[in-house]
Amino acid sequence: MEIARTDIPVLLVGESGTGKEVFALQIHDLSDYRDQAFVKLSCAASGTENFQAQLRRLEGGSGARHGKRMGTIFLDEVGDLDVDLQRRMLQLFPDGSLISGSQRATGRVISSTVRDLESQVRAGRLRQELFYRLNGVCLKLPPLRQLREDIPNLAQFFVAKYARIFGRTQTMLSERTLKSLVEYPWPGNVRELENVARKIVVLDNEELVLSDFGPGLAAPVAPMGALGRRSLKAASRAASQHAERELILQTLARTHWNRKKAAEALQISYKSLLYKLKQIELPGSDEV
Repeated sequence: MEIARTDIPVLLVGESGTGKEVFALQIHDLSDYRDQAFVKLSCAASGTENFQAQLRRLEGGSGARHGKRMGTIFLDEVGDLDVDLQRRMLQLFPDGSLISGSQRATGRVISSTVRDLESQVRAGRLRQELFYRLNGVCLKLPPLRQLREDIPNLAQFFVAKYARIFGRTQTMLSERTLKSLVEYPWPGNVRELENVARKIVVLDNEELVLSDFGPGLAAPVAPMGALGRRSLKAASRAASQHAERELILQTLARTHWNRKKAAEALQISYKSLLYKLKQIELPGSDEV
């Protein structure tokens, strides 16, 4: 990637879940800044003390020596940047690159957005000068629905990834599953596909994941005769257990599989969560 070897600022535009941060990391890893830090600033949280503290550290240069490379600064969702901070950003990025501190430490700037920034400029929500400084090269990442031919390979890649993480035997996805994945519209893009692949590995049941995922991936409903005799109480218990499993999975996904944070979000003790993980045979139960 030729632009990675330059200092030109890069603006990544794409829907949520299209992999903008992954792409930014790839640019960083291929650049001359790869041995320095990759610093992410979430512009949606630009009013928080944490954001302000990080901004002050950048402005101060962290005691950098003259000419030192500070690394890559990733401005995530720059379209959400607080208007009051945009003037400070102009001072920090006078030519689209980071110029920090009295000793002029420098850094690479990559920005991302899901918004139409030109419309933001016309509406007065984004300073025109800042837009031009950050928009050295604009790369538009297509949504997954426009890359349907890549979905089978991506799905298998994610299945292999999580099979390694969770110590599961890697299996090839069935043709029916791959067909369903290709036909689904993927409003959450690559991030959503990765979550589905992870659930398939964790639950070891393609049909169950597809049937729970929504009408776009729904598996055929089994005929009544195939269900056999089952009491209403048993059906209710099974439904409750399945709902609990789904809630735990969703919470773990939101907390990036941090079990302590997941337990807090579920309002149960950490030990109780580990016990439930063991009950439903999910990773992380070996600490019970």
